[in-house]
Amino acid sequence: MNSTKRTARIAGLLYLVNGVTGFFGIIYVPNRLIVSGNAAATASNIRASEGLYRLGIASELICAAEFAFLLWALYQLLGGVNRTQASLMVVLGLVFVPIMCVNVLNEIAALMLLHGADFLSALDRRQAEAMAMLFLDLHRYGYTVGWIFGLWLFPFGVLVFRSGFLPRILGVLLIAAGFGYLADSFTPLLLPSYADIVGRFASITLTLGEPTIILWLVIRGAKDQSLEATG
Repeated sequence: MNSTKRTARIAGLLYLVNGVTGFFGIIYVPNRLIVSGNAAATASNIRASEGLYRLGIASELICAAEFAFLLWALYQLLGGVNRTQASLMVVLGLVFVPIMCVNVLNEIAALMLLHGADFLSALDRRQAEAMAMLFLDLHRYGYTVGWIFGLWLFPFGVLVFRSGFLPRILGVLLIAAGFGYLADSFTPLLLPSYADIVGRFASITLTLGEPTIILWLVIRGAKDQSLEATG
């Protein structure tokens, strides 16, 4: 990867895979199967679509592992702009990987409860479904906590803004998306009654931020120059 255009395209493709797997596992599958506040309906949905549920788990794990490769590609692309900021971007991003992997255990625990293993025979059906719902709520809150590491978008945005081979507006949108992640993280914990309202505004910044740079990197790449010239 000795040119910005080639490296940008590779980073864009990795970012696209990350976005698709993340959306499917973290947003689509839970929205399709989980009925908020209704353990019995949720359990029925998971039992009826267990294949989809398991695919969502696998998608999250792929998203977590692939994110490390994305950060590596972005470091190759932007490290020459500022090594310190690029290193900070990578460190803040990598912290989120183990959070995702551990958080998946909550989904696995919910599935074990719904399967009714022998050692869970002390729980009746309603108790097991209620416990499964608890683990699914913990999974949701696991990401509420994890979004704090949307902080990685701040150095990422600054690097894009200063790069000279990517549009500055992309850097601005990434920084705005970073604030969106912070809002999604802190509002449900500090001001839960405003979580829905703030979440709607945060989703706008998230929609404008990461998807925009993914499309730009995949379709346009970057101004073609040697990576050595970016230092």
